[in-house]
Amino acid sequence: MKKIIQLIKQWLIKFWAPLVIVIIMLSTAISLTVIMLHKQQITVQIPNLTLRKQYGINGSPISVLKKGEHLQIIEKKEGWYQVRRDDESTGWVAGWLLKRKTPLKKVTPLSEATVVLDPGHGGSDVGSLSSNGKYEKTYTLQLAKRVKKELEKSGTRVIMTRSTDKLVYLANIPKVAENKHADLFVSFHFDSAPSKNQATGYTTYYYHQNNGSYALAKSVNTAMNLPLINKGVEFGDFLVIRQNTVPAILLESGYMNNKKDFNYIKSKKYQEKVAKAVPIGLQNYLTRQVTVGQ
Repeated sequence: MKKIIQLIKQWLIKFWAPLVIVIIMLSTAISLTVIMLHKQQITVQIPNLTLRKQYGINGSPISVLKKGEHLQIIEKKEGWYQVRRDDESTGWVAGWLLKRKTPLKKVTPLSEATVVLDPGHGGSDVGSLSSNGKYEKTYTLQLAKRVKKELEKSGTRVIMTRSTDKLVYLANIPKVAENKHADLFVSFHFDSAPSKNQATGYTTYYYHQNNGSYALAKSVNTAMNLPLINKGVEFGDFLVIRQNTVPAILLESGYMNNKKDFNYIKSKKYQEKVAKAVPIGLQNYLTRQVTVGQ
């Protein structure tokens, strides 16, 4: 027995360095494996999330996830997670809702949608001017941020083409919606007439009629019960909606060079009224589309 112990001691003395290296490598590998496995696990934070057969709001619903349910993430795609449940069944769920901790009153198609908001102009492109020299770009950004806040209350994944006063080249704006595989696109603007106080009101523009843009424009315009003249839904040849493959609209929510309109445009109350109306219009559109699709 003593001889065996001596042999082991001699072996350890001779090979201690390689042995230590092997132990460190094994420990590191095990630790990394545990970390990676942990990262692929997620717990449902809010109830009633829809598990779908395919990713996206048009994916066929399979079942509803419960709060506290543990899931394994298999794949991530366009903001959606493919997950495996404890019973080994799989499906897709909106990743941003899976991470959300604030409860939702109700999970709707708008909750599972990705919406791109485009505050018109920015940076060196100031847009239209008010009668007292105020820039359109200032108010489009204010309005878009208010809409973003309202949409996020519904759980919507919101992407802004700009969040600060910077220039975003027109040709790049439609690409944001396409690259993020957005469900909807809304561009915010304020109009201008050749002469001061010549025109008033708000208009909802679409370019494509067959990709959902026209139906989206009608739905949002119907929801826009504003204290200005509703000039309705019109065709608009604007690059940001013309070059967009997703349902896309452009809102002109008043005239910068009309004194009455501008008083509304710069008003927090008016902006909040628009901000509450837009999600209603988007929700109504999506509800009809998802119902038809199913």
